Parts: sequence; structure tokens; C-alpha cells
Amino acid sequence: MEQRLRLVLLIPHLGGGGAEQVTALLARGLSPAKYDLHVALVTQAGEDGEPLPSWVTVHALGARRVRAGALPLLRLIRRLKPGAILSGMAHLNFLVLLLAPFFPRETRILVRQNTTVSQALAFGGLPFYTRLLYRLLYPRADRVICQSHAMAADLAGELRVGEELITVLPNPVDLGGIRRANGKPAEWSGGGPHLLAVGRLSPEKGFDLLLRALSTVRAKFPGAALTILGAGREEYALKALCRELGIETAVNFAGHVDRPYSYYPGTSLFVLSSRHEGMPNALLEAAAAGLPIVAAPCSGGVVELLRTQPGAWLASEATAEALASSLLEAIRALRPWQRFERGFSAWREPPSPTPALLSPSNPKGGADTELEPLELV
Repeated sequence: MEQRLRLVLLIPHLGGGGAEQVTALLARGLSPAKYDLHVALVTQAGEDGEPLPSWVTVHALGARRVRAGALPLLRLIRRLKPGAILSGMAHLNFLVLLLAPFFPRETRILVRQNTTVSQALAFGGLPFYTRLLYRLLYPRADRVICQSHAMAADLAGELRVGEELITVLPNPVDLGGIRRANGKPAEWSGGGPHLLAVGRLSPEKGFDLLLRALSTVRAKFPGAALTILGAGREEYALKALCRELGIETAVNFAGHVDRPYSYYPGTSLFVLSSRHEGMPNALLEAAAAGLPIVAAPCSGGVVELLRTQPGAWLASEATAEALASSLLEAIRALRPWQRFERGFSAWREPPSPTPALLSPSNPKGGADTELEPLELV
């Protein structure tokens, strides 16, 4: 009988944004016959949050912040002696790679890059030494996982990470869960069209641009309404902007929602307004559900994904004016509640020449990306 690979999925906490959802999907989707699965929660003290299967062992380290979790994490890895670690967020990746010399020699380190590096660095808001950390630490990884070829090329060019270390592995999407979602349509204000946006309330998500675009759209379609699913530090500023624009009754800030699927039946149009992105799961889920989509050209991967798909409108740039123009074009072209069949095979990029996950029978690498209950986009 083939020995199972002990795999540790590493994340700050369960619940929250796309990176956390990807980790939960992997934990539910990777075969327990092939993997001895562990999830380490660096900043979470208990197991509350995203439910995980009984075969997944959860370790809640309870650190106050990620960098304070170094010693508990080191003790855990030295005790478990896993064959591989998969870390899913940049600041956690830095910690894992700093600790790498102290891990068991047989432990392979996979880090998932969840942003387009050049855009994130140019946008600002990161510590001045972030670029240096990327350049010093990422070459220590056994694999760096990107969600698109555009993202991988950006990483290699911006940080001079060797292409042999980079693997392209699109995010998993729970198509079955989306198809089974039968929640009644959410309550919407206005007669429509009903716009839906999902994401953390932070500057890079461009919700200020979307609110200004909505103000323009309502001049032509007075019933247009927007629901934003997400929480974050920009909520007060965004609500103030709604009042300034006179659209506060047309915008619903619904807070964080673990499963946005219940909003899909009442949605006319999904909007991605981000200034920069990697490959957001919210977009993949909306596309899988057949929702019409308007998106800013926030990453090369997003452009590659949508430019040939039916029912998708790409704005010319990430500005309020460009978003408003694409929204108006889409609204005028769409029939009420129109949905689109999309061939997911068309979204698959050429196979990467490097392995995405380590195989139990080939610990130095092998093409083993089986997520049995999931379908990969």
C-alpha cells in the first residue's frame, strides 16, 4: 500500500478571504487515501469557522499575529515532520521561508502567491522591505504556486525567481456547491438591475470606483442597486462616499458572507472593480455560476480568463469612468436574469512543466493535483 504524504496546509485562520477559502477547499477536496492532512491555524485559538472534514487534523496555534507564531509553528512542524507544507498568503510565506532552515530536512515547502507582485508593490501600503523579502526568501521555496501564466511571468520578471521554481495551478472552485445553492434571492433595493460585488473593503478592491460608477449608471437606470459582500477598514469611508454621491439607499453593505451563492439568483451582473488582483475566487465562482460579469483589467490573469468568455465585459482601465461605460454597455445588452454557459476547458492554460503538488511516491516532485470532490478551473 502506498504511503500517504503528510501535508500541512498553513493559514492564519479559517473563514475570511479568498486564500482562506482556497485552503478550506483543498482540505475538503484532497484525497484522504493519499494525504494525511493537517491544517495549522497560526492566529486562531479554536476550531470555529470553516467546517472541515473529520479526517483533517486542525492545529490552532493561537498566536496574536502571524510573526508571533514562529515558535509554535516551528514546534508543530518539527513534531509532525510533514512531507510538505503549503502556505497560502505572502506574509505567512515569509515566516515559513525564514524558518525553513530549522524544519526537518525532508519537508518540502510550497508557497502560494495570491497577488500580482508588481502591482501590489507599485500600489503601496506595504513595508519598504517587502521587495527585499520576496527576493531573498522566495528562492528558498521548493515551489512557488501562481494562479495564471501572466502572474507567473510577472513574478519571475519582477523578483528574478527562477522559472523552474514556479508552478501554475489555478484555484479550485467548488462547482458542486455552487450548483446546489438554492437559497432564495436576497432582498435588493431598487427595481434593478441588481449588481453584486464581493471582496474585502480595502483600497485595492476599488469599491470607491464602483460607487462612483454606480452613480453614473443610476442617471440612466434609476433602479440600479448594488450589494457588496465583504468587511474591512474602508467601510466607514465607503458609506460616507455613498452619502456624498446620494446613492446610500441604493447600496447594501451586507458584511462578510461565507457563501455568496444565495445572492446569485437575484443578481443581474457581477462586478469586479479591483485596482490590482491575483485571480480572485469570487470571480471564478461567479463565472462558474454563469453570471454576467463586468471587470476591471486588474491583472493579466483576469484579462486572460475573461477576454474570450461570453457574457463578460472588460473595462478599458480601472477607473470609475471606464467601469461605468462597461456597466452601461452590459446592462443594455443583457436580458433580465440572463445566464451564460461557459466551457471550463477553455479556461485551462497549457500544462505547467513543473509539478504543482508533491506526490507521496515522489517526494521531490510529481504531477499530483488530484482534488477528487472538486473541479479545477
